Amino acid sequence: MRTHYCGDVTAGLVGQEVEISGWVHRRRDHGGVIFIDLRDREGIVQVVFDPDRKDIFELADRVRSEYVLHVKGRVRERPEGTVNEAMRTGEIEILARQAEVLSTADTPPFHHDEQAGEELRLRYRYIDLRREGMLANMRLRHEVTRTLRAFLDKKGFIDIETPMLTKATPEGARDYLVPSRTHPGSFFSLPQSPQLFKQLLMMSGMDRYYQIVRCFRDEDLRADRQPEFTQLDIEMSFIDEKMLMLLMERMIRDLFLKVLDTKLPDPFPQITYADAMHRYGSDRPDLRNPLELVEVGDLMKGVEFKVFAGPATDPAGRVAALPVPGGAELSRKDIDGYTEFVGRYGARGLAYIKVNDADAGRDGLQSPILKFLPDEAVTEIMKRTDAQTGDIVFFGADKASVVSDALGALRDRIGADRGLLEGDWRPVWVVDFPMFGYNEDEKRWDALHHPFTAPADDDISRLQAEPGKALSRAYDMVLNGSEIGGGSIRIHDRDMQTAVFGLLGIDEEEAQLRFGFLLDALRFGCPPLGGIAFGLDRLVALMAGVSSIREVIAFPKTQSAHCPLTDAPSDVPANQLKELGLRIRPRADKT
Repeated sequence: MRTHYCGDVTAGLVGQEVEISGWVHRRRDHGGVIFIDLRDREGIVQVVFDPDRKDIFELADRVRSEYVLHVKGRVRERPEGTVNEAMRTGEIEILARQAEVLSTADTPPFHHDEQAGEELRLRYRYIDLRREGMLANMRLRHEVTRTLRAFLDKKGFIDIETPMLTKATPEGARDYLVPSRTHPGSFFSLPQSPQLFKQLLMMSGMDRYYQIVRCFRDEDLRADRQPEFTQLDIEMSFIDEKMLMLLMERMIRDLFLKVLDTKLPDPFPQITYADAMHRYGSDRPDLRNPLELVEVGDLMKGVEFKVFAGPATDPAGRVAALPVPGGAELSRKDIDGYTEFVGRYGARGLAYIKVNDADAGRDGLQSPILKFLPDEAVTEIMKRTDAQTGDIVFFGADKASVVSDALGALRDRIGADRGLLEGDWRPVWVVDFPMFGYNEDEKRWDALHHPFTAPADDDISRLQAEPGKALSRAYDMVLNGSEIGGGSIRIHDRDMQTAVFGLLGIDEEEAQLRFGFLLDALRFGCPPLGGIAFGLDRLVALMAGVSSIREVIAFPKTQSAHCPLTDAPSDVPANQLKELGLRIRPRADKT
């Protein structure tokens, strides 16, 4: 029903007859001549309807926005003074000779150039996807996946699908469960990742595997999370972390060069987890931001101010400063806003010192906490933070995790608010993660990545003696403050895997019940292996310059995991529930 896409009708076709089909983008009646901008996925072209052709002129007079038309006509140059250089088709127009309405349309709930609310956009997503920006995002996503596939294909990777209906494995979030009709009372789990299957593929001798795969996590949502999301999953045999990280760097550099025509650093810098938390308060630091945290706990151990002295003398505590150049101009309202902001991360307040005149010593400082601090501590704080006239120094004092989370988030917020970010793209590898974290609520160790991550020290007795000091062979790729990929070298020894399960409180019986297939496979020859998974939605969102991954997913869910388009999740007929052996318990009345 066409010879060309609308956006492909350019000056090279002047004098030729063409057929196009698309949606009415805009209709204008100029003194008897009707102009219709017709749109398809490749662009917009102007069609002219002359009143001399009465039949199609009357048709053009009836059409409205988003009608679907088929037009035959001759391409001609636009009259002098009407050329639109901003459009690819701006030098020409099509004089319509025949036209047909393929489909009428109601008035859309929002126009293509309106800033409609997200709920409305998701309810009418098929209309939202007609917009130029959304179409560009979908094309970008296609370019990204195509480029990644091409790179991995050339490097000898095999694209292999893994099951969607599987067994629950510990990935740090709730599973989406699927009841089985054929096995009453039993449930499948939708995969949070293909982790165990890709390890089994390496044991099968596949050597290099990848998959662009849908994953599912029943967790609270944020702008960069969805209940179902897409990741590029990768696993390799006979490698170590240096080999894998080098290859993945090459892949991401190749991606940015081919898709965005942008060169990323070679090599990517690396930072340890401990150094990242110490300097930036985050294991996914945005290196475009020059602000860094400064340790001042040793200066606070002897002060009378218990808010600082308590955490300073607590082995699990931390007292840190965040100096902000030029920050003394912040108003009380600004500081109150930042105080409320860090409260979301568990901080009970936000102390500060304004440096009005660095040369005046203590007299040039302004702060409600100065009266609690001795001169020596104040002098050393100013020296250590390199605070200058016009600066402000913020402080965090609490459990180390609270201080890192609060000041790390504040660093990001202030960096954005004050326009401090430098450069376009700053990738970094974060390495040497702790193997375990202690769960205070349940009084046990948790795996910080997953239970299949190999420890840096392969001595089982040392691992069991001091699990809190063990480092893992894990690595995260971070770009502009977002973790875009994470992975590790895996355990390929059955005894080590059993020992790690034991440290996590999984005894032999439970391990066999939950992971017997993995432990059995480890008995039959497993190569050294490792892998990584990239969050494709997050990566594309970064490349597109949008703040939410919903902008790069064709049909996303809302913050509450609801689909306004299909109204999912929804009720299920009673007879279908009966087949599954399920019954919905009525909710108690709130009163």
